[in-house]
Amino acid sequence: MTTPGEESEKDFEIQVSASDREEFKRLDVYLANKLPQFSRSTIKRLFEDEEISSETVKLSLNKMPPAGTVIEIEVPPPIPSDLIAENIPLEILFEDPHLIIINKPAGLVVHPAPGHYTGTLVNAILYHCPDLKGIGAEKRPGIVHRLDMGTSGVMVVAKDQATHEGLVGLFSTHDIERKYEALVAGLPNVLNGTLQSTLGRHPTNRLKMAANVKNGKNAITHFHVLQKFENISHVELKLETGRTHQIRVHMSQILHTPVLCDPVYGATSTSLKKLPEVLRKELEAYPFQLLHAKELGFIHPITKQKLHFTSKPPEIFQKTLGVLQSQA
Repeated sequence: MTTPGEESEKDFEIQVSASDREEFKRLDVYLANKLPQFSRSTIKRLFEDEEISSETVKLSLNKMPPAGTVIEIEVPPPIPSDLIAENIPLEILFEDPHLIIINKPAGLVVHPAPGHYTGTLVNAILYHCPDLKGIGAEKRPGIVHRLDMGTSGVMVVAKDQATHEGLVGLFSTHDIERKYEALVAGLPNVLNGTLQSTLGRHPTNRLKMAANVKNGKNAITHFHVLQKFENISHVELKLETGRTHQIRVHMSQILHTPVLCDPVYGATSTSLKKLPEVLRKELEAYPFQLLHAKELGFIHPITKQKLHFTSKPPEIFQKTLGVLQSQA
């Protein structure tokens, strides 16, 4: 799961042949042979992070897929090994020896990458958890899922290898309850529905994603309109898959109701004309999309406790919604 909004170092696509199946018995050995620049431990980490996938077959590292299977490998940008612990305030919703649940503010980058080596959620977790066991041989928290820099809301971070692997399994089998809410420009024709497409890199702009592109990955978003206003809607969204920028692309390109203030996929000026001038100017200057991950629920992979967390959206989201409701 490459960090939303961040560019992969390089993408690979490999098709398994009949001779490959005869020569290799395990997928990890096969990939290590085809991509000698990556160790088997790196391949395992990429697989656990859902960076190795196929559109047609559920992959397993300990066996070869059928001949003809196309395997896609996304390699995230390199991360510096000397990550710095930084005293960045965190809103912690829950914590135990295995994991931590936080309410991520809009504007906080989740993972260090080119251009953002410091000031990230990972740097903050390292400071908050000085006794962190880490993932693999490295002392770093286990980022299981990511929110775009501008998206706020509930996130879970693993503090040890076993929890990380357990959470990756829950996300890969969709045994995670995830709900978002957004303010979007426009009025959907129906109150409920499912948005489905392939999702992949934009053919001409590598910083964007696009729906229904060649070799894209299947993406499914369920939506429910909570309230309609004159030209803005308050929408609840439930992810079935978790592709990069999925909600933002689906709302903009499939439903044609882009998330308000989205700096990449949506224009805001015409949508905000009916709002009071003070609020309109505040929103026009707001650099992030009004999209919030409001609910996260799952079975704790170690304690088996049922966990469920909610958080309120940022103040500007609540303020905008309040004005819209007062004008309705």
